[in-house]
Amino acid sequence: MTHKILAIGEVLWDLLPTGKQLGGAPANFTYHCRSLGADAGLVTRIGEDGLGRAVLDRFRLLGLPIETVQVDPELPTGTVDVALDPDGQPRFTVREHVAWDRIAADEAALAAAAEADALGFGSLAQRSEPSRRAVRALVSASRPGALRLFDVNLRPPFVDRDVIAESLTLANALKLNDHELPELAAMFGLPGDARTVMAGLADRFGLSLVALTRGAGGGLLLADGLWSDHPGQPVVVRDTIGAGDAFTAALVVGRLSGRPLDVINRHANAVAAFVCSQPGGTPTLPDDLKEPEG
Repeated sequence: MTHKILAIGEVLWDLLPTGKQLGGAPANFTYHCRSLGADAGLVTRIGEDGLGRAVLDRFRLLGLPIETVQVDPELPTGTVDVALDPDGQPRFTVREHVAWDRIAADEAALAAAAEADALGFGSLAQRSEPSRRAVRALVSASRPGALRLFDVNLRPPFVDRDVIAESLTLANALKLNDHELPELAAMFGLPGDARTVMAGLADRFGLSLVALTRGAGGGLLLADGLWSDHPGQPVVVRDTIGAGDAFTAALVVGRLSGRPLDVINRHANAVAAFVCSQPGGTPTLPDDLKEPEG
């Protein structure tokens, strides 16, 4: 069975020292979901400009659908200035007043949301009121049994506690990293270690799944009261762009497929490690990583 997955949010060009790379967490997530065999699409918005046309060309090359890619007649396609630290960790400067700030819950987007087995959405695309309304409308349009995963993406100064709280209320699953965990713990008054905070978030917001990525330290998953802890997979890091999005894609596809939690965690770590070994967030996934072992 092919699962339908819909991401909602930003698509942009990461302007790296080595040139531009297609980016945006929802776009990376969509690409990796399709690489793992899902029928995945993205509701986003680009400008009516050269960079927007380049997005469409890149989508076609990657085999990504463009039916829910909206074109804004006024605002430009999004870009992000990216500088890499010596260990490959990116530092982002996100441009404002761009096309994905005006994502709309149009007919095509609403139809895709209603058909999806899982929806993925984040916080960055909700920095503007138009896109925030659209995200909430689309997630709310999903069927009752759908997986609704909120992937926190804290990019100062675009951090809003109310947006995060509302998103957690809409979601039934959460993915965050080890930098975001203490920030959410402080926001919602949840003291304790990682497991205590994750369990507290699950309890407060009624989440069936909470996933924590820890960079080289692997992943920690909590699902329906069960834990899975994977120490990570050693890899020579080229850059870490898109690794978390690849982890999330493997997590969602594995969850929809009903795989055991430890199998999902091991596979998600392997996929993320491979992405870290390659430049950019959308490298071609080897065939042996498209299905989990065991």
